[in-house]
Order: sequence, then structure tokens, then C-alpha cells
Amino acid sequence: MTENLRELAANFDIEKLTPDFYANPYPVYRALREFEPVKRMPNGGYFLTRYDDLVTAYKTTRAYSSDKKKEFAPKYGDSLLYEHHTTSLVFNDPPAHTRVRRLIMGALSPRAIAEMEPDLILLVDRLLDAMAAKGNVELIEDFAAAIPVQVIGNLLNVPHDERDPLREWSLAILGALEPVIGAEAFARGNTAVRDFLAYLEVLVERRRAKPGNPERDVLTKLIQGETDGERLTAKELLHNCIFLLNAGHETTTNLIGNGLVALSQHPEQKQRLLDHPELIKTAVEEILRYESSNQLGNRMTTEAVELGGVTLPANTSVTLCIGAANRDPSQFADPERFDIARTPNRHLAFGTGVHQCAGMALARLEGATAISHFLARFPNYRLTGKPIRGGRARFRGFTSVPCDVHP
Repeated sequence: MTENLRELAANFDIEKLTPDFYANPYPVYRALREFEPVKRMPNGGYFLTRYDDLVTAYKTTRAYSSDKKKEFAPKYGDSLLYEHHTTSLVFNDPPAHTRVRRLIMGALSPRAIAEMEPDLILLVDRLLDAMAAKGNVELIEDFAAAIPVQVIGNLLNVPHDERDPLREWSLAILGALEPVIGAEAFARGNTAVRDFLAYLEVLVERRRAKPGNPERDVLTKLIQGETDGERLTAKELLHNCIFLLNAGHETTTNLIGNGLVALSQHPEQKQRLLDHPELIKTAVEEILRYESSNQLGNRMTTEAVELGGVTLPANTSVTLCIGAANRDPSQFADPERFDIARTPNRHLAFGTGVHQCAGMALARLEGATAISHFLARFPNYRLTGKPIRGGRARFRGFTSVPCDVHP
């Protein structure tokens, strides 16, 4: 076993992933944590898998930069994908990050999120009614993916009859963030950014002409800015609207889908949650830890840094493996066990430090509402075929989960 793990660690290359890895990356993550936790990749970058090392990188923003201009220039060239991913909140450092985050957080206040709950419950129950009428359903398309698209659509006040392209645009743009992409994925991502920008330009002009309630309409809030005059530039506004959809769409879809599949595969934990629905909040945290929706993050060193006896030079690309850190036995007891009542559970699914996910309270609300209402309605649900993974390393979820929800 030890030699097998050592070999897995020695042979790992983020740019040459295997089907086995996409199906189950956790044995590889364990091997790397144990034998090469600061792993130098053939491309010269480093891959981090230990919890404490990720926390160090997240919190030492001076030495570990989130600015992606250097990293993304060779990958994307002079393209709309490059423009988008280097303008988004998540891929910038302070002070630009601080300014944009403050505006977005102002639109995602605890009060604003609390006011979303009644509409979210209505949406979830409406989807459940439609599923009950069908009996044989597709958990991702019929449920998990439908919720966040509508929630973000509501946040930006996108007319319902204009929401159909949102999911495909998001999937194409996020798909281009994989460690290696082909010409087709690159073209698809650029086309999605182009079409999304064109749509948003029209939507923003409409909203400028007829503002919504800034307490509930995030787009109006971002257009109007803060009372002290702080506003996004025209480019920042458009690209951070795309970012809001992307950040809140696939990861939340994965949270719901991963959760329902994990509960199905761990019937004792599913029954425990049915018997004790008050555990839903800790159950959501465990789903986020056990099958992290976002598995990888990236930083660039701005100076020479030392981790675990390894010196990383300045201007070195660093991949933060959230999926590995969230199963680090130094932080989590019996980390391979799925335990819906696990506490403490200081997972890194939302990152930590100044870049901690701005929408994490909303994601938690969506996950808890969707999963708890689904279980209450369909306690005997069962999967009717093998769930199909999305073939992503960065974003871990399913594209298809056939399911029977008959009583």
C-alpha cells in the first residue's frame, strides 16, 4: 500500500489527469499529502495538499497573489476569457479586490439573504411538485442546476424568459478554467463571454433607465454603488455580473447534487438526517467538506516562500488543492468518513481569509433548503443508474443523476 501511494504521488501531473482520477481523486490526494505535500509539477508549478499549507497561502496575501494576469496570459492570450478572468473579483488582489468585494457584499447582506428565503422555498417546492408528477427524474437538470440559476437570475432581476442561456454560458466559461483546455473549450468559453457581455450591456442600460430596489436587486445596487461615491467601472460591472452567476451557479449545483448522491450512498446517514432534520446545517457543512464543489484554487508567489522545507521561488504558480486539504487527517478525525453531525468542521470549501467566498451564506441557504425539502418530500428516493461525473478537476459534481422519486 505504501509503495502504491508513493508511486501515485511520484507520477502525479495536473496536466495529465486520468479517468480514474476524475472518478475518484482522493487516493491521489492522500498519496500527495503523505509523500509529496508540496509537489513540484513538470510545468514548474507546485501543488499543495495539506490543510495548514493552504491556510498559509490563503492568509498570506502579500506573498501569494490572486492576480491572474501573469498566469492566464500564456493560457488565454489577448482574449475575452483573459479579460473576464483578470477582471473578476476572485482573481484580483487588494486594493482592487477590497473595493469590488465591498460593493458585492453590500448587495449580499444578511438581511438581503434572509429576504430571499421565502422565494427560494417557493422555487424548491415548485420543482419538487414537477418531479413528483414525473416520478423518474434527472436530479441535476430537474433540480440541482435549476435552483442556483433562478436564484442568481432573481438577484440580478433577469427576466424569466431571458434566463435560458445563463447555465450554458456559465458552464462554458468555468470549463475554460480547467488545468488544460483544448481549442474547442477555449472557443466555447470565449463565445460565452462575448454573448454574455452583449446581453448584460442591454440589461444594464434597461436597469439604468428603470432602477430596481437596491435592497433586493443586486444589479441596481452595483450600478448605483456606495453612498460615498464608490462605483464599479463599466467593465468591472459587466464582468462581475458574470462572476456572480459563475460563482453561485456550478458550485451550488454541485453542493446539492453531491449531497443527495452522498446521502443515497450512505443510507445510515440519510436515515439519521430524516430522523433528525435539525442536523441539516452540519450536514451541508459535511457535504462541502467531503465532496468539495470547488476542488482547486490558484495563487502566484510574489517572493520566495518556504513551505514544509521546500522553497518556492518568486513568480511560481501554486495550486491549492481544497479537496485534499478537506480530508487532511491532521485537521479532521477519520476524514474519509461521511458524518452529517461532524463538529468541529473548519473546512476550506469556501476558502478562508480575505478571499473567503462572498456568497457562502447564500450557498448554505440554498443547499440546506434544497436538500431538506427534497428529503422531506421524497424520503425513499433511489438512484436508478450510475451517476455521471462532469469530467472536471476544478469543479467536482455530476452532469447526470437518474433518480426514482415514486413513494
